[in-house]
Formats: sequence, structure tokens, C-alpha cells
Amino acid sequence: MTTVVLNGVATLSHLGVIRAEGPDAASFLHGQLTQDFSLLGATEARLAALCTAKGRVIASFIGIRPQPESILLVCSRDILAATLKRLSMYVLRAKAKLTDATDQFALYGLAGTALTANGLDAATPPGKRTAIGDDISVVSLYPADGVPRALWIAPADHAAPAGPKLDADLWQWSEVRSGIVTVTTPIIEAFVPQMINYESVGGVNFKKGCYPGQEIVARSQFRGTLKRRTYLMQADAPVAVGQEVFAAGDGEQPVGTVAQAAQAPGGGWAALVSMQISALEAGGLHAGAAIGPALTVEPLPYALLEDI
Repeated sequence: MTTVVLNGVATLSHLGVIRAEGPDAASFLHGQLTQDFSLLGATEARLAALCTAKGRVIASFIGIRPQPESILLVCSRDILAATLKRLSMYVLRAKAKLTDATDQFALYGLAGTALTANGLDAATPPGKRTAIGDDISVVSLYPADGVPRALWIAPADHAAPAGPKLDADLWQWSEVRSGIVTVTTPIIEAFVPQMINYESVGGVNFKKGCYPGQEIVARSQFRGTLKRRTYLMQADAPVAVGQEVFAAGDGEQPVGTVAQAAQAPGGGWAALVSMQISALEAGGLHAGAAIGPALTVEPLPYALLEDI
């Protein structure tokens, strides 16, 4: 793999923000998403998914609670409108209002020394929220190849964080290298949360109350029925989100799906592939067709939880 210097501040125009406000905002989201939002503290962030009744993921979020009655959900902008519409359908009598607040915020990705340049502790573990003043939130993310990263959420008119400019494509590559899948349009309803490792990276709370798809998600975890996982891979040719993955010699039956992909600086591609565990062990994987670009498996930057 090409050595990459991941350092600086990237503008994240591909992300958007849903704001949930009101006395019931936290309890409402608690009943809709895979994570515990009722107990979400001011110094915490939650990775969470919205699922169908069949347990299939249709959106993923990073959620924070900067105010007791205000929660911000950061998600991919391409799914925001449909996600907001779906969530709003279930508000009913809850004292909560959901809006697209994307235009009210500026989102940046910080990597490497950009964290310390802005007074942040680079050793803060993933899932923590740091408040800067009254209006800026910084969420610590999973590192990419050991490089610390963070998500900076500030009012739209606020000055950008300090640090050299980081290309948005390089940030996207770091997202793949971090091993955390962000749900986008091509993979809506493609996976249950465990197929993209969400139970291993704090995206599912199995002790909270019901939410759409909860029974199926729990069954997948506790009855040992999970047969797919997401793995970090490399390719020398382009791969795309939603592309099927095949084993060499069998072009009829796909064994996996590309969940996220980005071009690596200096050439090559990085991908997160959700696939059959048995096919991974057999090896000989190719993207798009049985004779497509060869995929090389790399270690994930975190441990996978064993089925219970």
C-alpha cells in the first residue's frame, strides 16, 4: 500500500445534519434507532442505524446532544431527505420536531496534527464529544492507519478549524481505512447492522428497548445466524459502492457487496466489503465479476465481536 500522509482539515460537503428538537426528541430517537439516545450525555456521541421492520439498515448516523432538548444526527447527504421524511412519519404525538439543519452547520474532518492545533486531545477514544465554547462540537472518530481523526460541527458562519487543507477525496479514503461504513444510497436495505460490523463498533445497543427491526437484529446476534461480516480490502482497479463481489471461478452467485470505497492516493482503491465469512476464508475474491479486479484482504483496525 502506498504511504499516505493523512494530516489536515477537510470540508465534508457530502454530509448533512438532521436536528431533532423538543422535550421528547431523545425518547423519540431512542425508539427508532439502534442506539440508546435517552441516556446520551453531553460528552458522548453515538453511532446508530435506522432499520426497516426486517432489520435492514436504511440510514446511519453520528448523533450528539449539544443541548438537553436538541440532538444532531450527521448522515450522508444523499439519503438525508428520504430519511427525514421516514422518521417524521413516526413522530405522531411526540413533542419533537425534526428538520434538515444542513445549511445551519459547517462540517469538517480533522486528521493528524490538526487535532492538537485546535486544542484537542488526539488520544481521545472514539465516541466522545468535546465542546469548544457554546456552539462547536468535536466528535472523536476511529483512526485511519493509526492516524487520529475527528468530526468538527460548527455554525455555518463560524471560522474553519486551524490546519492545512486536506483533500476531500483523501478524507473519504481515510473513512474506508477506519473500517466504519457510512450508509449511502446504493446500499440502502442491503444489510442488517452486524453485516457492517455495527455491533462491534458501538452502533447497536442490545439492552435498550424496541425499535424497528430490533427482533431480527437481536436474533442475528444471539442465535448465531450471522454469516456475513465487513472486511477491509484493497484493489488495483476501481471498485464502487453497491458492486457485487465474486469468488474466482463462479461468476453466477455473488458472495459479497462493496459497502464503501475510495481511491487511494498514488493509485489503487480501498474498500469495505460485506461478505460471506465462508467465502472470505476460501479466498480468490474479485469485484464486479469472477474475473474482475482482485481484492486483497487486510486486517480491520478493530476486533470483531464474536456471536453470542
